[in-house]
Amino acid sequence: MRKLTITLLLLALIAAAFGVGFPTRAQSTSGCPEGLFEMMTPELESACKGELAGKEVTMNGPFTGPDEVIFNESIKEFEAWTGIDIKYTGSKEFEAAIAPLIESGAVGDIVDFPQPGLLGRFAKAGQVIDLTGILNQDWIKKNYNQSWIDMSMVAGKEGTIMGGIWARFNGKSLVWYPKKAFEAAGYTIPTTWDELIALSQQIVADGAAPWCIGIESGAATGWAATDWIEDIMLRTTSLENYDNWATPKDPANRLKFTDPAVKAAAEKMAEVWLAEGFVFGGRQAIAGTYFGDSPKPMFDNPPGCYMHRQGNFITSFFPKEVKAGEDYSFFYLPPIDPAYGKPFLVAGDIYAMFKDRPEVRAVMDFFSRGESLKGWLAAGGALSPHMDAKLEWYGSDIERGIAALVAEATSFRFDGSDLMPGAVGSGSFWKGMTDWISGTIDLDKALEEIDAAWPQ
Repeated sequence: MRKLTITLLLLALIAAAFGVGFPTRAQSTSGCPEGLFEMMTPELESACKGELAGKEVTMNGPFTGPDEVIFNESIKEFEAWTGIDIKYTGSKEFEAAIAPLIESGAVGDIVDFPQPGLLGRFAKAGQVIDLTGILNQDWIKKNYNQSWIDMSMVAGKEGTIMGGIWARFNGKSLVWYPKKAFEAAGYTIPTTWDELIALSQQIVADGAAPWCIGIESGAATGWAATDWIEDIMLRTTSLENYDNWATPKDPANRLKFTDPAVKAAAEKMAEVWLAEGFVFGGRQAIAGTYFGDSPKPMFDNPPGCYMHRQGNFITSFFPKEVKAGEDYSFFYLPPIDPAYGKPFLVAGDIYAMFKDRPEVRAVMDFFSRGESLKGWLAAGGALSPHMDAKLEWYGSDIERGIAALVAEATSFRFDGSDLMPGAVGSGSFWKGMTDWISGTIDLDKALEEIDAAWPQ
């Protein structure tokens, strides 16, 4: 044993003397496939040539469990091509844990934020690196809808910066329906709000409830109602108004909850929520029904309801035996005013850069491309904001169909309540919507109380 140890030490000394290194996984590179990446930054070009092999890039974020496994699987090819080792550390308490890491300087090179509002806090303090001069902006404009770029621009310490790049998202502007029963009843998919209301009235006339709605979610009760308001705001007023409502950069221009534009959105929502016979269980059942249980009556025989508006994640709450494309499908929540096109309400992850080194720049460039999400799309549970992502990459027919709808969208905006100050977005907004829908206060009072919580 002693002789073996001495021999290994001698080999190590000889290797060091001659500059020879033993091969490692990170140093073994195959190079990026020819023509795979266009308009690369110099750093990504260098990485693809193997010149950054052996370098390590660290990340912090909220992915844990299966999501972290899928993320790591989705970057394996890039690691093999370049020899760069990307190390992701996920935390279930990400929102609470990330601030101490940033303040202490112990944060990773890249941080995955599930909420751009949280990113904005650190950007204002000058702790986030501006990507404007780091990524190829011609490529960014080619590969992202302008709305994604707009949502990546945040207030920095000395002006507006590009705070991150969008990596994956969930689509919320969707209405789910029990396909077999829907078609058997002779119903057709509505393409306008007026058609949606007319279909709802037809279902009531046929003796059923058109909608299943539930907003109970423990301490978060009411969030499902805020999503409806946000979706309708995007369909009834300008993106500028939406931004001044959800993320006002100038307090003087803040669109208050008492503004006619917000009230008009709530009144449009009431055309569904408060109309006689429109909701399964009636108005009084909405606040007491768990949001994950609320779509289940769609699958009763006969259906208790025929429509449920919710993001693509809701299918995980459907009965296990129902099959996508057979027992259920979806359609786009119709536009209301043609002047505002076909907007899509989203939630998702934005990656920000905290350390500036060539290998970190290369990885950020990689994340700006659909290829970085290809494995995740095949595994399911994500949608790509990248224009170069291909529909055939999606492993789920449902997500492929949603991606096709997303491709037709004219604009995108992030979930407004997630962008607002916590006292409002996850406080008075949730509560005010719940109180109004429950009938304990009227709409004007609800909007006044929500707005009163906005920090001065």
